[in-house]
Amino acid sequence: MSGEQELGITESKEHSPGEWYAEVVQKAGLADYAPMGGFIVTRPRGYAIWERLQNHLDGWFKDTGVQNAYFPLFIPESYLEREKDVVEGFDPEVAWVTQGGHEQLEERLAVRPTSESIIAPFMAQWTRSHRDLPMRLNQWCSVVRWEATETKPFFRTKEFLWQEGHTAHEDEDGAWEETMTRLDQYARLYEEVMAMPPLKGRKPPHDKFPGAHTTTTIETLMPDGKSVQAATSHYLGTSFADAFDITYAAGDDEEHTAHTTSWGISWRAMGALIMTHSDDQGLVIPPALAPDQVVVVPIWQEDNKDEVVDYAADLAAELDAAGVRVELDDREHRNPGFKFNEHELNGVPLRIEIGPHEVEDAEATLVHRPDGAEETVDREGIAETVRDHLDTVHAKLYADAEATLEGEIREAASREEILGTIGQHGGYVKCGWCGDEDCEDPIKEAIAAEIVMVPLDRDEEPIHDDCAICGEEAEETAYFAKSY
Repeated sequence: MSGEQELGITESKEHSPGEWYAEVVQKAGLADYAPMGGFIVTRPRGYAIWERLQNHLDGWFKDTGVQNAYFPLFIPESYLEREKDVVEGFDPEVAWVTQGGHEQLEERLAVRPTSESIIAPFMAQWTRSHRDLPMRLNQWCSVVRWEATETKPFFRTKEFLWQEGHTAHEDEDGAWEETMTRLDQYARLYEEVMAMPPLKGRKPPHDKFPGAHTTTTIETLMPDGKSVQAATSHYLGTSFADAFDITYAAGDDEEHTAHTTSWGISWRAMGALIMTHSDDQGLVIPPALAPDQVVVVPIWQEDNKDEVVDYAADLAAELDAAGVRVELDDREHRNPGFKFNEHELNGVPLRIEIGPHEVEDAEATLVHRPDGAEETVDREGIAETVRDHLDTVHAKLYADAEATLEGEIREAASREEILGTIGQHGGYVKCGWCGDEDCEDPIKEAIAAEIVMVPLDRDEEPIHDDCAICGEEAEETAYFAKSY
């Protein structure tokens, strides 16, 4: 993904979404392929989006008692083995270091696929009494899972950026409340920042995080009808606390085992963002995450150049002083049409056009990136007006994504209906499910769809009385979908 690129997207989102997605990522300057298969280089514009996503979450985490820390990239094999479920769940994906310099290591070191096994021992050291709880730790880092066979930037890479939170609590109630707090914060991120409607649910027992009691999930639907596991929050029960001796003394002087959680979101969220909102003109980014929220483009002739450029510069300076991320594009060697196309390709949410008529009438022309809607407004109070228009851009993006989701949740009462509905329409198919993993296999084998979630409420009545696959009594409602 390097070298000279022609401006503009040549692939179709509707007809070739995979090629289109790769082209958007490339031409909008978000990422490049690394020389090792399965890895990418995140370019500054791409990393700026990740940083803003990170900043929103990091602030919310800290507001709810979370402290950031950092733990080693490498995990001794003996630590990983202390939690048997983790070894069984991740072992095929673990990258191992066996040599340091010229010396063979006495013990293999795992490149972290996740960090429960290195964080839990220290939580055990730092926990003595109930006064030390709850303990809430988080780290922003990268992890490695040797599973990607075909690189899809942000969606499928061997190394990826994420945050992983780890907490310890006195009892199940406190840990479950923590699990739901983080799930709700992820849902808030998708709604308020990313302009994407989230679906909240649980993973079926056979697809929960290794060692977890319950895995809760945020699922989001892509325009091609596939689901993305957008974030997860796990109630781990006492499995990790038992394995790593996370115990505490309570007021009764008895030793008690802590209940723990872990929760995380990766840059897969960026992939979902790009896939959801972008179009055949290029990248579309919600204002909260856009590196540049506004671009001001002066349009002049030689006899009014200074007047137009000065007016545009003053407007841009006012927006900058008001905290709006703004770029003044007064390049002389590019015509307005080229600039418009370039900023549309790069996903700038709002363009402000300034020509001699705007200068004469003390106005500004605002153009929305998602749909090209245009409005000429008064120059006075421009910062407040721009904020209102950025809010409108967010609302438009959310409404479009919500309409897509609402039209792509369907019901089915039989295996044939599940296969036919997903095969024809994609999206989510709800059906009764007996709870047996074997009933997922006929769907997975036929069309590579699986149960991506079940309702959060375990007591919720299933949508149908019978399992759509085997006909036995249904215990839950299953959401089948193809997924990234």
